[in-house]
Amino acid sequence: MKNSVFCIVIMLIIISFCGCSGDKIETYEGHETESKIKIGLSFDSFVIERWQRDRDVFVYTAEELDAEVNVQNANGDVDKQISQIEYFIDKKMDVIVIIAVDSKAFQDVVKRAKDVGIKIVAYDRLLIASDVDLYVSFDNEKVGTLMAETIKNNVPEGGNIITIFGPTTDHNVQLVEQGYHEVMKDANLNVIYSVNAVNWLAEEAYYAVNEALQLTSQIDGVFCGNDNLATEAVRALSENRMAGDVIVTGQDADLAACQRIVEGTQTMTVYKPVDKLAKAAAEYAVKLAKGEKIDVNTTIHDGEREVPYVKLEPIAVTRDNIDEIIIDGGFQTKEDVYLNVPELIGE
Repeated sequence: MKNSVFCIVIMLIIISFCGCSGDKIETYEGHETESKIKIGLSFDSFVIERWQRDRDVFVYTAEELDAEVNVQNANGDVDKQISQIEYFIDKKMDVIVIIAVDSKAFQDVVKRAKDVGIKIVAYDRLLIASDVDLYVSFDNEKVGTLMAETIKNNVPEGGNIITIFGPTTDHNVQLVEQGYHEVMKDANLNVIYSVNAVNWLAEEAYYAVNEALQLTSQIDGVFCGNDNLATEAVRALSENRMAGDVIVTGQDADLAACQRIVEGTQTMTVYKPVDKLAKAAAEYAVKLAKGEKIDVNTTIHDGEREVPYVKLEPIAVTRDNIDEIIIDGGFQTKEDVYLNVPELIGE
């Protein structure tokens, strides 16, 4: 009898254990989460200061939307960037976002990605003839217009200017040049030296100013394609005791450029709200991954077809509005901008 009772108890324990085990398996399956959206983000390089800010805002926004971002840096190497995109394809990313080293170099690898259903976003720089799903950038022709207007309005008639554009491989540079030429077509100014900075190397601006000074000692304006180039242009001018007497333009509102503006050695920069750009790009990338409709009415021609274009407006920043646009807008802090001239705060 005791043996029978013992056997019954053992059987009940076994049944109870199996039942609990079954419940655990059912609960686990019931709470299994879907895999996150995967986004590959390939940067040209981080030579330009603003790209690190773009990266941080993009990644933060995407993660808030429950997406994972794999960031790669090509260091200005086209072949390396193509390899990174191939890596993203092999990893079955849902979306690949590309800041291109060379706007014309990615047709084949983009086609491969699209053939397996991966969405492609061209970030800041258009990919030529690549049929991307979305282009997110600023009005880059207007960027050139704003900088050219500064030169035209501040350099005296018949003055001598230098133009230092970005690399010809960057499609945005072509747009900036279009804006520049439209403004300058009827200007009475002498372009004494012009160069396209390969890979956006800032040293090109330093050399350009010094080369121009071999031709003439009179330089009235320097058109710089971005603030990094302006840094080296101003360095060359400073070494020749000309900084502050020459009109200098740039774009990106880098901290050093903002400091030079309040100090008086750089005339203006073009502020492009990159936080807004990166946030929009991340949000659209997630929508594309989910197959949702993207409400974009503007398009741009990529050489073969019209591409949906999220176009943001750039803003010219000078000493007159830097506090309002850059500091009050939260892009740079007052303490950082006025670091070298704290006595000018509030003027």
